[in-house]
Amino acid sequence: MSGVAERSEATATESPVGLHRVLAPVGVLPQAAQRLDTRPDIRPGEVRISLERLNLDAASYRQLATKHGGDGDAIRAEVLEIITSRGKMHNPVTGSGGMLIGTVDAVGEKSLLGLRVGQRVATLVSLTLTPLAVTDGLAGWDGRGEQVPAAGHAILFARSIAAVLPDDEDPELSLAVLDVCGAPALTARVVEAAAARLGGAPRVAVLGGAGKSGSLSLAAARRAGASTVGVVPTRAEADRLTAAGLADTVVIADATDPVALAAAVGTGADVTVVCVDVPGCEHGAILATAEGGTVIFFSMATSFAAAALGAEGLAADVTMLVGNGYVPGHAAFALELLRTEPGVRELFGARLAG
Repeated sequence: MSGVAERSEATATESPVGLHRVLAPVGVLPQAAQRLDTRPDIRPGEVRISLERLNLDAASYRQLATKHGGDGDAIRAEVLEIITSRGKMHNPVTGSGGMLIGTVDAVGEKSLLGLRVGQRVATLVSLTLTPLAVTDGLAGWDGRGEQVPAAGHAILFARSIAAVLPDDEDPELSLAVLDVCGAPALTARVVEAAAARLGGAPRVAVLGGAGKSGSLSLAAARRAGASTVGVVPTRAEADRLTAAGLADTVVIADATDPVALAAAVGTGADVTVVCVDVPGCEHGAILATAEGGTVIFFSMATSFAAAALGAEGLAADVTMLVGNGYVPGHAAFALELLRTEPGVRELFGARLAG
């Protein structure tokens, strides 16, 4: 597409879902676009955020770190190249991005997001659909962690979502929690439905229980009345999760080994929550779930084709859900779990410190 055609498309009538920011290919939503318009001037329904920090999603960072053998300079260079070439942080391998925190510095006169200039916010929509421009070359990031100090700006659309950061929490901690806030909210909803169906406490297995989304999901499941099994890959993670006290039972298993995972979980779980940021966990999750149960896939490393075909091949009568990152009230719920569940705070703090 020529530069003239791209500029013309970028000046089209404002769309609440950001179609006017799509440069290529024309006609797709921003998440599916190859390139977005990142110009800082905003439309009446938009909001501009001055960047402070990006949070790369776990699957994306793991893929980049593995590809570059942990070389921070190479990881930083590739993240910068993705943002510069695409106008957003959209990992072409994992298809995922992350989220950001920053300060509101411009609000369109018709914006319905309820934000004000000067507020520090976390965006609750993926970086894969957020117009993003970086001006500092990510010079403050060593490439060795998911949180990325950054200068520049981002644009929110009329139907974007953002949460004002709490004044009483470390912004880095809030960012880490809000990055996965959809997981505990949906887990709670599904567990409550399972309890109503069963007429008693459901059994919930969380794969990756010591991680960010996993620890929050365990806390949410227990609060919803479930008995919980936290599945982790190593003794060190098992010790951390046991000390946090979020799971009734902690087991060590390779989530990519279906037979070993099912054996470790034991009696099939009524709800299985997949929070593991590596591929190949689909069949194990299905095999570990009881007939009539539900599997929630929160990991961006999930192959949904493998999940569907695996369930068919195993003749497994299970409901499989894509972990939607949005549930009404999800941000407030996740932050409330952080404040009231010491084990959640302990695990998040250890992750940030490490």
